[in-house]
Amino acid sequence: MSDEAPRRRATRLLAPWALAALAACGTSPSGAPSTAGVRPSIAGPATPTVTGASPDGSLPAGPGTQAEYTVQSQPPPGSCHYQWSGPDPLPDPSCTPGATNPRVTSSDLSSTICRSGWAASVRPPPSVTGPEKAGSAAAYDYTGSFTTGEYDHLVPLELGGDPNAPANLWLEPNDIPSATTTTNTKDALEDRLHDLVCTGQVPLTVAQRAIASDWVTALQRYGT
Repeated sequence: MSDEAPRRRATRLLAPWALAALAACGTSPSGAPSTAGVRPSIAGPATPTVTGASPDGSLPAGPGTQAEYTVQSQPPPGSCHYQWSGPDPLPDPSCTPGATNPRVTSSDLSSTICRSGWAASVRPPPSVTGPEKAGSAAAYDYTGSFTTGEYDHLVPLELGGDPNAPANLWLEPNDIPSATTTTNTKDALEDRLHDLVCTGQVPLTVAQRAIASDWVTALQRYGT
């Protein structure tokens, strides 16, 4: 969802830069084969390389939290390419594999993503996300409207996605032609998975991996 205006659900989360990767570990909790190997790194501040998924099967988390967000370097212009599943856009997994917030774990959901106002409390300000969105647009060769193009957390804040890691943010084209705002089909899936996680019906790590690996397939599985 967009980082430039409050979302209809104030339950998204934020955290620092983290290079994320989806490592080979057989079959993912969602039932689809996991991505083998470590994703190529992208341009940005030097940080330790994440070499694989956590023992519990979750996506790699960032190196830590940050009290103040700063504008993060984006992948080089033209280096990222949208993938498409019908009319729905998917990010380039080499540029945007997803990254999680180390402050959010399965044991503290009630005090983090399932607490009202959590996302708003960790969302980077427009002064940070504005320049980042422009950099992401250049990386993806996005030529659409910035009004409807959404600077989106692949793993949303409300599911414990890293708030300001380039590995978790991309300029998502609007897949609803009639819409005049940054509302996308993916938004409904994010809300649905948040509800399922917070009511104990789906484990946090399962939801994170499902939406990071292929949000369109996740939408078909979990519905809205």
